[in-house]
Amino acid sequence: MIINQTKKKIISQKEIVCKTLSSQIRGLMFRKKQNLVMIFKEERPISLHNFFVFFPLEIVLLNKNNRVIEIKLKFLPFTLWNSDKKAKVLLEIAEKNSKNLISVGDKIILKS
Repeated sequence: MIINQTKKKIISQKEIVCKTLSSQIRGLMFRKKQNLVMIFKEERPISLHNFFVFFPLEIVLLNKNNRVIEIKLKFLPFTLWNSDKKAKVLLEIAEKNSKNLISVGDKIILKS
């Protein structure tokens, strides 16, 4: 579950959680529209492609304190993107009712 603690809103009640390198490489490629969480071992620059993902995403980057540090709106299919900041957690928001509920600086809670 993804919760925006700052705005007291539930972003997602069910999402894919990717902690392994292989699951992070696959991400949402060839999957149905759903939200995804990638958790990295340490903060790192983020470089993404949206090849073989057939719907637009909202990308949200969190620091080690689960604060939103960067947002990429409308990450379109078959495009590339590089973050300006290093992140510990990456959220790929695909479900329409989950989008536009997060702002830079918000505190996000991830619950299993």
